[in-house]
Amino acid sequence: MPTRLRNALSAALIALSCLLVPFGALAACVTYGLADTGRYVTAMAPLAADPAVQGAVADSVEAGILDEVGDRLEASRTAPEPGSVRPFVADAVRSFTRTDAFRTAWDAGNRAVHDAMLRALRDDRERAVTVDLAPITAQVKRRLTDDHIELAERIPVEHTEVPVLPADEVARLRKGYDVLEVAGFWLPVSAAVLAAAGIAVAACRRRAVTATALGTALGGALLALAVAIGRRLTLADIGEAAHRPAAGAIYDALTQTLRTVSWLLVVLGLTVALACRLTEYLARRRRASAAPAADPAQEPTRARV
Repeated sequence: MPTRLRNALSAALIALSCLLVPFGALAACVTYGLADTGRYVTAMAPLAADPAVQGAVADSVEAGILDEVGDRLEASRTAPEPGSVRPFVADAVRSFTRTDAFRTAWDAGNRAVHDAMLRALRDDRERAVTVDLAPITAQVKRRLTDDHIELAERIPVEHTEVPVLPADEVARLRKGYDVLEVAGFWLPVSAAVLAAAGIAVAACRRRAVTATALGTALGGALLALAVAIGRRLTLADIGEAAHRPAAGAIYDALTQTLRTVSWLLVVLGLTVALACRLTEYLARRRRASAAPAADPAQEPTRARV
C-alpha cells in the first residue's frame, strides 16, 4: 500500500477513534456507574451532610407533613391553627436532618429511588415513578411525640409519596437507557479497535501513537467542558433559586466519576504524547551519534574534482 494512502487511512481511523472517546466515556460511566444501585448510593451518601441538600429535603418533608395534616387540623374544632404547628414541625425536621438517623434514611431513600427508576426503565408498563417519604416522616413524628408536641400522633405517615418522574418521561428515558446499555460497551471497544487499526496501518507508528494520544486528551477536555456546560444549563432550568445549591451538589455527585475519567483521559493522553516525542528525540540523537564522521583528508580531493 502506498505511504500516502496508509497515512490517510491511519488519520481517518485515529480521528474517528478520538471522536468516539468522549461519547464512549459518557456512556460507560452512566451504564456501569449510575445504573448500579450500590455505586449510586455510595455517590449520593456524602450529600446527607451537605447543608443545601439538608435544607431542600427539610422543605419537602415539612411541606408534605403540613399538607397531609392540614385537612385534619381544619376539621377539628378544638385543634390549633396549622400555622401554630408549623414552627415545631420545621424545627423537628431540620434537627432530624443533622442526625445519623437521617443519613440512614437518606441512603435508604436513594436506594428506593434508584430501584424504582431501574424497575420503571426495564419494565414495559407505563407508570409514574414515586418515592415514599414515610420512613423520614415516621422519624419526625416520633421526635415530635417524644417532645410532647400536640397533635403529633395525628401526623400521617402512609401518604407522603412524592412523584419523581411522570409516566410520559419514563417512556422517553427508557429508549435512551436501552441505547446507553448498548453504547456503554460498544463505543469504548470501537474506539480502542479503531485506534489500534489506525496505528497498525500508519507508515510511522510513533507519530500515529502521538496523534492518538493527543486526540484522546482533546476528547477528555471536551468531555470535561460538556460536563461544566451541562451543570450550568441544569441549574438555569431550576426556577427556584433557593434549590439551586442543592441541585448543584447533586449534579456534582452524579458527575464526579465522569469528571475524574475526563481528566484521566487528558493526563494519560498528554503523558503518552510527551513520551512519544521524547523517545523520538532520543532516537534521533542516537542515529546522529552513530553516523560515521566525514574524512577531512578527502575534502580537498572532492574540491579539486
